[in-house]
Amino acid sequence: MRLTINRKTHSQGSWDCKRQREIRSTGLEDRMSDVIAALVHASEKAAKIARACRLEKSLFGLLIEEKKEGEKNKKFVTDFKTLADVLVQEVIKHDVGKQFPGIENNIFGEESNEFMNGLGEKINVKVCETEQETAKLLSKVLDGNMEAAEVLARSAHQNIVIPDLDTGKIDIPQDRLGVWVDPIDSTFQYIKGISDSKPNNNIYSHGLQCVTILIGVYDLHSGTPIMGVLNQPFAVQDPETQRWSGQYYWGISYGTTNVCSLRPHSKNRDVSSESNSVSAPHHLKKGSAADLEEERFSAVLSTGETVCVQTLLKGACGDNIHYAAGAGYKSLCVVLGFVDVYVFSEDTTFKWDCCSPHAILKSLGGGMADLRECLRRRQDGNLEDCSELVYNAPVQDAKGADRWANKGGLVAYRSRKHLDAVLNLLSGISV
Repeated sequence: MRLTINRKTHSQGSWDCKRQREIRSTGLEDRMSDVIAALVHASEKAAKIARACRLEKSLFGLLIEEKKEGEKNKKFVTDFKTLADVLVQEVIKHDVGKQFPGIENNIFGEESNEFMNGLGEKINVKVCETEQETAKLLSKVLDGNMEAAEVLARSAHQNIVIPDLDTGKIDIPQDRLGVWVDPIDSTFQYIKGISDSKPNNNIYSHGLQCVTILIGVYDLHSGTPIMGVLNQPFAVQDPETQRWSGQYYWGISYGTTNVCSLRPHSKNRDVSSESNSVSAPHHLKKGSAADLEEERFSAVLSTGETVCVQTLLKGACGDNIHYAAGAGYKSLCVVLGFVDVYVFSEDTTFKWDCCSPHAILKSLGGGMADLRECLRRRQDGNLEDCSELVYNAPVQDAKGADRWANKGGLVAYRSRKHLDAVLNLLSGISV
Protein backbone atom coordinates (compact mmCIF):
# COMPACT_ATOMS: atom_id res chain seq x y z
CA MET A 1 0.00 0.00 0.00
CA ARG A 2 1.18 3.51 -0.75
CA LEU A 3 0.10 6.57 1.15
CA THR A 4 -0.87 9.38 -1.19
CA ILE A 5 -0.92 12.86 0.28
CA ASN A 6 -3.38 15.00 -1.65
CA ARG A 7 -4.46 18.61 -1.40
CA LYS A 8 -8.02 18.35 -0.10
CA THR A 9 -11.01 19.34 -2.19
CA HIS A 10 -13.98 18.23 -0.09
CA SER A 11 -16.49 20.93 0.77
CA GLN A 12 -16.22 20.67 4.56
CA GLY A 13 -12.68 22.06 4.44
CA SER A 14 -11.75 19.91 7.43
CA TRP A 15 -10.44 16.49 8.35
CA ASP A 16 -13.11 14.68 10.39
CA CYS A 17 -14.54 11.32 11.36
CA LYS A 18 -16.92 11.20 8.40
CA ARG A 19 -13.93 11.50 6.07
CA GLN A 20 -12.20 8.64 7.89
CA ARG A 21 -15.24 6.40 7.42
CA GLU A 22 -15.38 7.23 3.70
CA ILE A 23 -11.72 6.31 3.30
CA ARG A 24 -12.06 3.00 5.13
CA SER A 25 -15.23 2.05 3.24
CA THR A 26 -13.84 2.72 -0.26
CA GLY A 27 -10.35 1.36 0.27
CA LEU A 28 -9.18 3.53 -2.63
CA GLU A 29 -5.60 4.69 -2.23
CA ASP A 30 -6.18 7.89 -4.17
CA ARG A 31 -8.85 8.87 -1.62
CA MET A 32 -6.70 8.11 1.38
CA SER A 33 -6.61 11.02 3.80
CA ASP A 34 -3.50 13.06 4.18
CA VAL A 35 -0.93 11.40 6.46
CA ILE A 36 0.37 14.64 7.85
CA ALA A 37 -3.22 15.72 8.57
CA ALA A 38 -3.75 12.50 10.53
CA LEU A 39 -0.64 13.23 12.58
CA VAL A 40 -1.67 16.85 13.18
CA HIS A 41 -5.14 15.62 14.17
CA ALA A 42 -3.60 13.15 16.64
CA SER A 43 -1.30 15.83 18.07
CA GLU A 44 -4.21 18.22 18.62
CA LYS A 45 -6.18 15.54 20.44
CA ALA A 46 -3.05 14.79 22.46
CA ALA A 47 -2.66 18.47 23.34
CA LYS A 48 -6.23 18.58 24.64
CA ILE A 49 -5.52 15.56 26.84
CA ALA A 50 -2.37 17.22 28.19
CA ARG A 51 -4.35 20.35 29.07
CA ALA A 52 -7.25 18.35 30.54
CA CYS A 53 -4.88 16.47 32.85
CA ARG A 54 -3.65 19.74 34.33
CA LEU A 55 -7.07 21.32 34.93
CA GLU A 56 -7.73 19.64 38.29
CA LYS A 57 -4.69 20.20 40.51
CA SER A 58 -6.08 17.93 43.23
CA LEU A 59 -6.20 15.04 40.77
CA PHE A 60 -2.90 15.65 39.03
CA GLY A 61 -0.90 13.90 41.73
CA LEU A 62 -2.73 10.66 40.92
CA LEU A 63 -1.43 10.79 37.37
CA ILE A 64 2.30 10.77 38.15
CA GLU A 65 4.51 7.72 38.46
CA GLU A 66 8.28 7.40 38.71
CA LYS A 67 9.81 5.59 35.77
CA LYS A 68 11.44 2.20 36.21
CA GLU A 69 15.21 1.87 35.95
CA GLY A 70 15.26 0.80 32.29
CA GLU A 71 12.96 3.66 31.25
CA LYS A 72 14.81 6.50 32.99
CA ASN A 73 16.80 9.25 31.34
CA LYS A 74 20.14 9.09 33.14
CA LYS A 75 20.33 12.88 32.96
CA PHE A 76 17.81 13.02 35.81
CA VAL A 77 18.17 11.54 39.29
CA THR A 78 14.41 10.99 39.31
CA ASP A 79 12.43 10.65 36.06
CA PHE A 80 8.64 10.61 35.91
CA LYS A 81 5.94 9.62 33.51
CA THR A 82 2.34 10.75 33.82
CA LEU A 83 -0.91 9.22 32.76
CA ALA A 84 -1.03 12.06 30.26
CA ASP A 85 2.21 10.78 28.65
CA VAL A 86 0.91 7.24 28.40
CA LEU A 87 -2.61 8.12 27.27
CA VAL A 88 -1.34 10.57 24.64
CA GLN A 89 1.00 7.93 23.21
CA GLU A 90 -1.77 5.34 23.09
CA VAL A 91 -4.22 7.80 21.46
CA ILE A 92 -1.70 8.52 18.70
CA LYS A 93 -1.13 4.79 18.12
CA HIS A 94 -4.86 4.09 18.14
CA ASP A 95 -5.96 6.95 15.87
CA VAL A 96 -3.21 6.72 13.27
CA GLY A 97 -3.31 2.92 13.26
CA LYS A 98 -7.07 2.93 12.82
CA GLN A 99 -6.78 5.13 9.75
CA PHE A 100 -3.76 3.34 8.29
CA PRO A 101 -4.01 -0.31 9.41
CA GLY A 102 -0.63 -1.90 10.02
CA ILE A 103 1.28 1.30 10.69
CA GLU A 104 0.56 1.00 14.43
CA ASN A 105 3.09 -1.87 14.49
CA ASN A 106 5.79 0.64 13.53
CA ILE A 107 4.82 3.39 15.98
CA PHE A 108 7.40 3.59 18.74
CA GLY A 109 7.45 5.83 21.78
CA GLU A 110 9.26 6.82 24.92
CA GLU A 111 6.76 5.39 27.38
CA SER A 112 5.64 1.89 28.24
CA ASN A 113 1.86 1.71 28.59
CA GLU A 114 2.05 0.02 31.98
CA PHE A 115 0.88 2.10 34.93
CA MET A 116 0.53 1.20 38.60
CA ASN A 117 -2.29 2.63 40.71
CA GLY A 118 -2.37 3.39 44.42
CA LEU A 119 -3.40 -0.18 45.21
CA GLY A 120 -0.32 -1.60 43.51
CA GLU A 121 -2.28 -2.94 40.55
CA LYS A 122 -0.54 -2.93 37.17
CA ILE A 123 -2.77 -1.63 34.38
CA ASN A 124 -1.99 -1.54 30.67
CA VAL A 125 -3.38 1.77 29.49
CA LYS A 126 -4.99 1.77 26.05
CA VAL A 127 -7.77 3.42 24.06
CA CYS A 128 -10.76 1.08 23.96
CA GLU A 129 -13.46 0.85 21.32
CA THR A 130 -15.88 3.08 23.25
CA GLU A 131 -15.53 6.11 25.48
CA GLN A 132 -17.26 4.24 28.30
CA GLU A 133 -14.82 1.32 28.13
CA THR A 134 -11.84 3.69 28.13
CA ALA A 135 -13.26 5.56 31.15
CA LYS A 136 -13.72 2.29 33.04
CA LEU A 137 -10.08 1.30 32.35
CA LEU A 138 -8.72 4.72 33.32
CA SER A 139 -10.72 4.72 36.54
CA LYS A 140 -8.60 1.78 37.70
CA VAL A 141 -5.46 3.89 37.28
CA LEU A 142 -7.16 6.76 39.09
CA ASP A 143 -8.09 4.69 42.14
CA GLY A 144 -11.75 4.59 41.19
CA ASN A 145 -12.13 8.31 40.43
CA MET A 146 -14.67 7.92 37.63
CA GLU A 147 -15.24 11.65 37.22
CA ALA A 148 -11.59 12.24 36.29
CA ALA A 149 -11.55 9.08 34.16
CA GLU A 150 -14.56 10.29 32.17
CA VAL A 151 -12.88 13.66 31.49
CA LEU A 152 -9.81 11.92 30.08
CA ALA A 153 -11.81 9.35 28.13
CA ARG A 154 -13.89 12.13 26.59
CA SER A 155 -10.67 13.85 25.46
CA ALA A 156 -9.33 10.58 24.03
CA HIS A 157 -12.47 9.91 21.97
CA GLN A 158 -13.46 13.45 20.97
CA ASN A 159 -13.62 14.56 17.37
CA ILE A 160 -11.07 17.24 16.47
CA VAL A 161 -11.47 19.44 13.42
CA ILE A 162 -8.35 20.90 11.82
CA PRO A 163 -8.03 23.18 8.80
CA ASP A 164 -6.93 21.88 5.41
CA LEU A 165 -3.17 21.49 5.04
CA ASP A 166 -1.79 22.55 1.68
CA THR A 167 0.65 19.67 1.19
CA GLY A 168 0.52 18.94 -2.52
CA LYS A 169 0.71 15.29 -3.60
CA ILE A 170 3.34 12.82 -2.44
CA ASP A 171 3.38 9.04 -2.87
CA ILE A 172 4.90 7.30 0.14
CA PRO A 173 5.10 3.50 0.52
CA GLN A 174 3.44 2.71 3.84
CA ASP A 175 5.69 -0.28 4.48
CA ARG A 176 8.66 2.11 4.63
CA LEU A 177 7.19 4.28 7.41
CA GLY A 178 8.21 4.22 11.04
CA VAL A 179 6.96 6.69 13.64
CA TRP A 180 8.65 8.02 16.76
CA VAL A 181 6.42 9.60 19.40
CA ASP A 182 7.37 11.67 22.42
CA PRO A 183 3.94 12.13 24.00
CA ILE A 184 4.98 14.89 26.40
CA ASP A 185 8.52 16.19 26.08
CA SER A 186 9.79 18.03 29.16
CA THR A 187 7.61 16.08 31.56
CA PHE A 188 9.36 17.77 34.49
CA GLN A 189 8.13 21.20 33.33
CA TYR A 190 4.69 19.69 32.75
CA ILE A 191 4.55 18.37 36.31
CA LYS A 192 5.86 21.62 37.84
CA GLY A 193 3.25 23.54 35.86
CA ILE A 194 4.86 26.99 36.04
CA SER A 195 2.63 29.35 34.08
CA ASP A 196 4.20 32.77 34.73
CA SER A 197 7.58 32.26 33.08
CA LYS A 198 8.73 35.31 31.10
CA PRO A 199 10.51 34.99 27.73
CA ASN A 200 13.88 36.47 26.83
CA ASN A 201 13.99 37.31 23.12
CA ASN A 202 10.93 35.06 22.61
CA ILE A 203 12.60 32.11 24.39
CA TYR A 204 11.25 30.60 27.61
CA SER A 205 13.91 29.08 29.84
CA HIS A 206 11.33 27.03 31.76
CA GLY A 207 7.61 26.66 32.31
CA LEU A 208 4.67 25.03 30.55
CA GLN A 209 5.60 26.79 27.31
CA CYS A 210 8.57 24.39 27.07
CA VAL A 211 6.29 21.34 26.90
CA THR A 212 5.89 19.81 23.42
CA ILE A 213 4.27 16.81 21.76
CA LEU A 214 6.49 15.28 19.07
CA ILE A 215 5.43 12.93 16.26
CA GLY A 216 8.09 12.12 13.69
CA VAL A 217 7.94 9.82 10.66
CA TYR A 218 11.09 8.24 9.25
CA ASP A 219 12.10 5.82 6.50
CA LEU A 220 12.50 2.37 8.06
CA HIS A 221 15.15 1.44 5.47
CA SER A 222 17.35 4.55 5.41
CA GLY A 223 16.48 6.01 8.82
CA THR A 224 16.02 9.50 7.37
CA PRO A 225 13.21 11.71 8.73
CA ILE A 226 10.27 12.28 6.37
CA MET A 227 7.54 14.11 8.28
CA GLY A 228 7.25 15.89 11.58
CA VAL A 229 4.53 17.40 13.73
CA LEU A 230 5.53 19.50 16.74
CA ASN A 231 2.67 20.61 18.99
CA GLN A 232 3.06 23.17 21.77
CA PRO A 233 -0.04 22.57 23.94
CA PHE A 234 0.68 25.43 26.36
CA ALA A 235 1.61 28.20 23.95
CA VAL A 236 -0.66 31.03 25.17
CA GLN A 237 -2.58 31.52 28.40
CA ASP A 238 -5.69 33.66 28.51
CA PRO A 239 -5.09 36.25 31.28
CA GLU A 240 -8.78 36.31 32.25
CA THR A 241 -9.80 32.64 32.15
CA GLN A 242 -6.29 31.25 32.84
CA ARG A 243 -7.00 28.61 30.19
CA TRP A 244 -4.27 27.59 27.78
CA SER A 245 -4.37 27.28 24.01
CA GLY A 246 -1.77 25.60 21.82
CA GLN A 247 -0.25 25.75 18.38
CA TYR A 248 1.32 23.22 16.03
CA TYR A 249 3.92 23.13 13.27
CA TRP A 250 4.53 20.47 10.63
CA GLY A 251 6.89 19.70 7.79
CA ILE A 252 7.45 17.11 5.04
CA SER A 253 10.76 16.39 3.35
CA TYR A 254 10.58 13.50 0.89
CA GLY A 255 12.31 13.14 -2.45
CA THR A 256 12.22 16.49 -4.23
CA THR A 257 9.35 17.86 -2.16
CA ASN A 258 9.84 20.08 0.86
CA VAL A 259 6.75 21.64 2.39
CA CYS A 260 6.23 23.17 5.81
CA SER A 261 3.49 24.99 7.72
CA LEU A 262 5.91 27.93 8.00
CA ARG A 263 6.21 28.50 4.26
CA PRO A 264 4.46 27.72 0.94
CA HIS A 265 4.66 24.40 -0.88
CA SER A 266 7.96 23.96 -2.74
CA LYS A 267 8.03 20.99 -5.12
CA ASN A 268 11.22 20.10 -7.02
CA ARG A 269 13.16 22.62 -4.98
CA ASP A 270 16.55 21.53 -3.65
CA VAL A 271 16.47 23.31 -0.32
CA SER A 272 19.67 21.66 0.85
CA SER A 273 21.67 23.14 -2.00
CA GLU A 274 20.01 26.51 -1.40
CA SER A 275 21.24 26.53 2.16
CA ASN A 276 24.64 25.16 1.16
CA SER A 277 25.10 28.03 -1.29
CA VAL A 278 25.65 30.36 1.66
CA SER A 279 27.87 27.98 3.63
CA ALA A 280 30.31 29.46 6.09
CA PRO A 281 34.03 29.17 5.34
CA HIS A 282 35.71 26.00 6.56
CA HIS A 283 37.89 27.87 9.04
CA LEU A 284 37.06 30.76 11.31
CA LYS A 285 38.77 33.93 10.25
CA LYS A 286 40.56 35.94 12.86
CA GLY A 287 40.62 39.56 11.90
CA SER A 288 38.63 42.75 11.99
CA ALA A 289 35.67 43.47 14.23
CA ALA A 290 33.47 43.26 11.14
CA ASP A 291 34.77 39.75 10.45
CA LEU A 292 34.06 38.70 14.03
CA GLU A 293 30.59 40.19 13.94
CA GLU A 294 29.81 38.30 10.72
CA GLU A 295 30.84 35.05 12.40
CA ARG A 296 28.50 35.54 15.35
CA PHE A 297 25.43 33.35 15.61
CA SER A 298 22.85 32.61 18.29
CA ALA A 299 22.39 29.34 20.14
CA VAL A 300 20.14 27.65 22.67
CA LEU A 301 21.66 25.20 25.13
CA SER A 302 20.75 22.93 27.99
CA THR A 303 21.84 24.01 31.45
CA GLY A 304 23.47 20.57 31.61
CA GLU A 305 25.83 21.34 28.71
CA THR A 306 29.54 20.81 29.42
CA VAL A 307 31.55 23.78 30.66
CA CYS A 308 33.95 23.43 27.72
CA VAL A 309 31.21 23.68 25.08
CA GLN A 310 29.45 26.50 26.92
CA THR A 311 32.67 28.51 27.14
CA LEU A 312 33.46 28.11 23.44
CA LEU A 313 29.94 29.02 22.37
CA LYS A 314 29.76 32.03 24.69
CA GLY A 315 32.96 33.32 23.14
CA ALA A 316 31.44 33.09 19.65
CA CYS A 317 27.86 34.10 20.43
CA GLY A 318 28.36 36.79 23.04
CA ASP A 319 24.98 37.72 24.47
CA ASN A 320 23.18 35.50 21.98
CA ILE A 321 23.33 32.38 24.17
CA HIS A 322 20.04 31.17 25.62
CA TYR A 323 19.07 28.31 27.92
CA ALA A 324 15.79 26.42 27.77
CA ALA A 325 14.14 23.23 29.01
CA GLY A 326 13.09 20.39 26.73
CA ALA A 327 14.85 19.05 23.64
CA GLY A 328 11.67 19.51 21.61
CA TYR A 329 11.25 23.11 22.69
CA LYS A 330 14.91 23.97 22.01
CA SER A 331 14.50 22.49 18.53
CA LEU A 332 11.33 24.56 18.08
CA CYS A 333 13.36 27.69 18.85
CA VAL A 334 15.53 26.84 15.83
CA VAL A 335 12.51 25.98 13.65
CA LEU A 336 10.96 29.38 14.42
CA GLY A 337 14.22 31.25 13.86
CA PHE A 338 14.53 32.49 17.45
CA VAL A 339 18.09 31.10 17.41
CA ASP A 340 20.39 29.80 14.70
CA VAL A 341 21.39 26.52 16.37
CA TYR A 342 20.63 24.16 19.23
CA VAL A 343 23.79 22.41 20.38
CA PHE A 344 23.94 19.47 22.79
CA SER A 345 27.15 17.47 23.19
CA GLU A 346 25.84 14.88 25.68
CA ASP A 347 24.13 11.55 24.94
CA THR A 348 20.84 12.08 26.80
CA THR A 349 18.54 12.94 23.93
CA PHE A 350 16.75 10.17 22.07
CA LYS A 351 15.23 9.33 18.69
CA TRP A 352 11.75 10.29 19.91
CA ASP A 353 13.08 13.75 20.90
CA CYS A 354 14.54 14.55 17.50
CA CYS A 355 12.73 12.83 14.62
CA SER A 356 9.84 15.31 14.46
CA PRO A 357 11.81 18.60 14.57
CA HIS A 358 14.49 17.08 12.34
CA ALA A 359 11.93 16.49 9.58
CA ILE A 360 10.60 20.04 9.92
CA LEU A 361 14.10 21.53 9.84
CA LYS A 362 14.91 19.40 6.79
CA SER A 363 11.85 20.79 5.00
CA LEU A 364 13.24 24.28 5.69
CA GLY A 365 16.68 23.50 4.30
CA GLY A 366 18.31 22.68 7.63
CA GLY A 367 18.77 19.50 9.60
CA MET A 368 20.00 17.83 12.75
CA ALA A 369 23.59 16.64 12.66
CA ASP A 370 25.41 14.03 14.72
CA LEU A 371 27.88 16.35 16.46
CA ARG A 372 30.54 13.78 17.37
CA GLU A 373 30.53 12.11 13.95
CA CYS A 374 30.75 15.46 12.14
CA LEU A 375 33.70 16.52 14.31
CA ARG A 376 35.42 13.18 13.76
CA ARG A 377 35.10 13.54 9.99
CA ARG A 378 36.46 17.07 10.12
CA GLN A 379 39.43 15.96 12.16
CA ASP A 380 40.06 13.34 9.46
CA GLY A 381 40.11 16.12 6.85
CA ASN A 382 36.58 15.68 5.47
CA LEU A 383 35.23 19.24 5.58
CA GLU A 384 32.25 18.76 3.29
CA ASP A 385 30.40 15.69 4.52
CA CYS A 386 27.81 16.19 7.24
CA SER A 387 26.47 13.21 9.21
CA GLU A 388 22.76 13.63 9.99
CA LEU A 389 20.95 11.74 12.74
CA VAL A 390 19.17 8.57 11.61
CA TYR A 391 16.27 6.87 13.35
CA ASN A 392 16.27 3.16 12.47
CA ALA A 393 19.39 1.82 14.18
CA PRO A 394 19.63 1.06 17.91
CA VAL A 395 22.90 1.58 19.78
CA GLN A 396 24.82 -1.67 19.92
CA ASP A 397 25.05 -3.38 23.32
CA ALA A 398 22.92 -0.70 24.98
CA LYS A 399 19.87 -1.52 27.09
CA GLY A 400 16.54 0.11 27.81
CA ALA A 401 16.07 3.68 26.64
CA ASP A 402 19.81 3.98 25.92
CA ARG A 403 19.32 1.77 22.85
CA TRP A 404 17.79 4.81 21.14
CA ALA A 405 20.05 7.54 22.51
CA ASN A 406 21.78 10.04 20.24
CA LYS A 407 25.20 8.96 21.46
CA GLY A 408 27.12 11.59 19.52
CA GLY A 409 25.13 14.61 20.64
CA LEU A 410 23.51 16.90 18.08
CA VAL A 411 23.40 20.24 16.32
CA ALA A 412 19.99 21.42 15.09
CA TYR A 413 20.24 24.12 12.42
CA ARG A 414 18.29 25.91 9.71
CA SER A 415 21.30 27.05 7.67
CA ARG A 416 24.39 25.05 6.75
CA LYS A 417 26.60 28.07 7.38
CA HIS A 418 25.62 28.00 11.05
CA LEU A 419 26.32 24.26 11.31
CA ASP A 420 29.76 24.88 9.78
CA ALA A 421 30.37 27.71 12.26
CA VAL A 422 29.58 25.41 15.21
CA LEU A 423 31.76 22.61 13.87
CA ASN A 424 34.65 25.00 13.25
CA LEU A 425 34.32 26.35 16.75
CA LEU A 426 34.22 22.93 18.42
CA SER A 427 36.74 21.23 16.13
CA GLY A 428 39.39 21.12 18.85
CA ILE A 429 37.36 19.26 21.50
CA SER A 430 37.94 15.59 22.15
CA VAL A 431 35.59 13.16 20.37
